[in-house]
Amino acid sequence: MFLCGKTKRHMKTASINELKQELSTLSTKEVMELCLRLARFKKENKELLSYLLFESHDEQSYIENIKAFITEEFIGVTKSNLYLTKKSVRKILRTTNKFIKYTGSCIVEVELLIHFCSTFKNAGVPIYKSVALVNLYNSQLKKIKLVIADLHEDLQYDYQKNLEKLELSKN
Repeated sequence: MFLCGKTKRHMKTASINELKQELSTLSTKEVMELCLRLARFKKENKELLSYLLFESHDEQSYIENIKAFITEEFIGVTKSNLYLTKKSVRKILRTTNKFIKYTGSCIVEVELLIHFCSTFKNAGVPIYKSVALVNLYNSQLKKIKLVIADLHEDLQYDYQKNLEKLELSKN
């Protein structure tokens, strides 16, 4: 924000710890009013609050809903125009990552990214006609591998088997 021509003013953002301390001094009603104000301010805040209030208690159902969303979005991807294909796939991935961010769970991240890659690979999208699409796909596989490495050994084995099925092979 510019004031009086050249002067630049920035509002200092409080740390998480400072916010936590200040929130602890507020009444339940005041905290609720702040949450509702945040929800009105930005769509992403509203989506996160909706997840936390209505869906976080049933993570498996949340995963299934997002998987259905991803599948539905890939059905609508234009395959004849490579530019529009890339744009659509990036949008699906952005939305998927946003849903992953809401949960903060490695398991949800692996599940949704594996589903994204599986659906992407099987959607009839001409991946090899675009270096950008190949790179996007491979970067998601790398991301999945990194997250799997942080999981418990039993889960690693199960997800590793799913990941192997996703490897691209030029035919």
